[in-house]
Amino acid sequence: MEPDQKLTDQTLLVAGSTSESASKAVSAGPRCILLAEDDRSVRRYLEVILERAGYKVISAADGLEAMKLALSSPIDALIADSIMPHLSGQELCRLLRSNPKVSRLPMVLLTALENKANVTALDVQLDAYLYKPVSAGELTGCLARLFDENQ
Repeated sequence: MEPDQKLTDQTLLVAGSTSESASKAVSAGPRCILLAEDDRSVRRYLEVILERAGYKVISAADGLEAMKLALSSPIDALIADSIMPHLSGQELCRLLRSNPKVSRLPMVLLTALENKANVTALDVQLDAYLYKPVSAGELTGCLARLFDENQ
C-alpha cells in the first residue's frame, strides 16, 4: 500500500465517522492542538486527521520548536512524538509539566511499540500514549476523552 493511499483511507474514517468520540471532538469547538513530530510525512498525516476532526493545528518539527510554541501560543493539548531532535517527547512533556502556564494541558505521546518500557515509566507526566501507526479513530477518540475528562 502506498503511503498516500494509507493517508486517504485513514483520514476518511474521521471525515465520514458517526462515532461518538469523533463527533465529540468536532462539537468541542475549534480547540488548538500543538503537534510535535519530526517526520514530515507522519506530521502531515496527523495534521490532516486533526483538521478533518475540526481541530486547529500548530505543528513543530522538533521538541525545542514545540517547547517555544507551547509557551507562546494558546493551545489546548499537545501531541508529541517520543523520539525527536533537540528535545525528545518525554523531555518536552516533563518540562511542560513543570511550567505552571501549561502544566495542566492534556499531553499525548506517540511512540513505537518497541519504546513501551520507556513510556510506561513516564505515565505520571502523560495523559495518554498511543502506538504508531495510530489510526484516525484512536487519535480523535483519545483527544475527545481527554477533553471530556478536563471539563
